Amino acid sequence: MIVKTFGSAIYGVDAITITIEVNVSSQGTRFYMVGLPDSAVKESERRIESAISHLGFRMPRTRTVVNMAPAAIRKAGAAYDLPIAIGILGASGKIPADSFDRYLLMGELSLDGSLLPIRGALSIAIQAQQEGFRGFILPTVNAHEAAMVAPLEVYGVTHLSEVLQFFHQPESLTPIASTPPTQLQGNFDLDFSDVKGQYNIKRALEIAAAGGHNAILIGPPGAGKTMLAQRFPTILPPLTLAEALETTKIYSVAGKLPQHASLVLKRPFRSPHHTISDTALVGGGSYPQPGEISLAHNGVLFLDELPEFKRQVLEVMRQPLEERRVTISRARSAVDFPAGFMLLASMNPCPCGYFNHPDKDCSCTPAMVQKYLNRVSGPLLDRIDLHVEVTPVSFSDLTGNREEEKSTYIRERVMAARAIQAERYAALPGIYCNAQVGSQQLKRYCSLNDNCRQLLKNAIQQLKLSARAYDRILKVSRTIADLAQCQSIEVAHMAEAIQYRSLDREGWM
Repeated sequence: MIVKTFGSAIYGVDAITITIEVNVSSQGTRFYMVGLPDSAVKESERRIESAISHLGFRMPRTRTVVNMAPAAIRKAGAAYDLPIAIGILGASGKIPADSFDRYLLMGELSLDGSLLPIRGALSIAIQAQQEGFRGFILPTVNAHEAAMVAPLEVYGVTHLSEVLQFFHQPESLTPIASTPPTQLQGNFDLDFSDVKGQYNIKRALEIAAAGGHNAILIGPPGAGKTMLAQRFPTILPPLTLAEALETTKIYSVAGKLPQHASLVLKRPFRSPHHTISDTALVGGGSYPQPGEISLAHNGVLFLDELPEFKRQVLEVMRQPLEERRVTISRARSAVDFPAGFMLLASMNPCPCGYFNHPDKDCSCTPAMVQKYLNRVSGPLLDRIDLHVEVTPVSFSDLTGNREEEKSTYIRERVMAARAIQAERYAALPGIYCNAQVGSQQLKRYCSLNDNCRQLLKNAIQQLKLSARAYDRILKVSRTIADLAQCQSIEVAHMAEAIQYRSLDREGWM
């Protein structure tokens, strides 16, 4: 008897439905599994045999063939245990198989029949809903995540016996009800009001948040670079539901979504150590997994002490910064991962950290300073919109009683500027903020009057800026104008944008 059940394979951050065909014949005694399964899938025979024996059943002692189609896609992981086990029991006549085609099943079996968590539940649920499945049966710990996809019926189970009972009596299980939250903004333990002084740095980060721009902070140790960066997510706009679902898919596939969590509620803030490899940063591996830049999708990637990162690691970010996605190519396939992140970096101005310090002397020679700065390539700096010089906090600011502005008020201004941009780019799919505008749209949305054009011309000639830096200045000036609620870019907006290209200045050191 041939029975079909349905599972799913994760390909990148999306899912592909896998048809599992089980044939139990009356001749022969061997168990065969075909369809390009990996070792974990092949080992399912022993787990399934132990699990169903705990329910009082026995594995068929006749010839059993399990085919996983399409055969061209490699099947990896132990999450196929459940659909294979149900297929074997159905083909053996132990449970009715008339409703198998309406449900998608995934779950790893323990030896006693209990179900263990899986990865990519949200991606699988989305694919199941698109392909017209009635329901999705999976471990309870992943059920709330999958239940975000309506109107798909999601059933959370803890043991194989519950699945068998469901196919005998469908009313034995109740679908999980999960309502998307109305406000996608978690609570923050940090706040911009914790930072004393540094008003120009806060202003630069507000501009970065309002336009989705990349930024780098350059200053001596103890000036507050890391402290400011850690509070940067508190002024970003809340995630939209579409962004939350997209981010949750990535975290689910990577296995980094907390148990029983249904959605990622905060914009990601990833801060990898400078010893990270290029594969860990951009993604990859034998079975490609998302890297840090994809885990920072719709959020922030913070690289502290930027020159300490290996040059090869930094250079692999150049293309994802432009294309907002990363392609992992292998001999047989290529996988795309989203990488729409904001890059926030920090660095010292020299090896000792005190170059241009108002009070402390620098012990570095000019050659040492230049060698240190050259660890970060010009093409990468070109892709960073705001270069912000951080100076030490003054004693009066540090000990003063002035009440610092809270993140809530800054975020309100950022959201107002983002609302202007959302309306401006409503007709352009995939563009939501100024940083995402392409060169073709710059002339239309960043038109300049004669005074602004002359100011920009002088800056380009004196600073010897590249064409990419020219585009960045236009985008930043457009954001500054949006924060000021101005329809057009004025000279003051252009001048402020130009000052954020400090690392482009010839002889900066």
